Amino acid sequence: MIKKIAAAAALAFVASSAFAAGPTAFYGGVDVGSTKIDDFGDNKAGFGGFLGYGFNQNFAVELGYRQLGKWDVAGVDVKAKQTHVSLVGFYPLSPQLDVYGRLGYNQLRGEARFAGATYGDDTSSGLYGVGLNYNFTPAISGRVEVQKPSSDTTHYNVGMVFKF
Repeated sequence: MIKKIAAAAALAFVASSAFAAGPTAFYGGVDVGSTKIDDFGDNKAGFGGFLGYGFNQNFAVELGYRQLGKWDVAGVDVKAKQTHVSLVGFYPLSPQLDVYGRLGYNQLRGEARFAGATYGDDTSSGLYGVGLNYNFTPAISGRVEVQKPSSDTTHYNVGMVFKF
């Protein structure tokens, strides 16, 4: 009887730690958040999506798109967008919780609309961020992240990840 209990406990431990680390193979997700751009006033709501590939339980690469938000700056409607590619590193803190870091490259697009005309500008820069990933099941997890797409921009988001 003791051997059966010990074996069951060992299997439960191995099974619970098996989905503790970051995603492997292909995954995708969506997020919503808030963006603060210096000198633009209030934080604005944004949303995005991403696709990734986990090389192993500790490293993945992600490609994503995000609408950072819309502002009214002195009567001009301003919209900010982000396209990014990142290397993401995961470190397990518990069987269901990981901390992760992101380092990558992104292109930011700003569009201003005034008097029926639209003007746009693109800039590219490095990207970094940190976050927490919680595994609800082996196929579904949730994220909370703080990201710096540029020196004057901070983005906070929560998201869902679906592993294929």
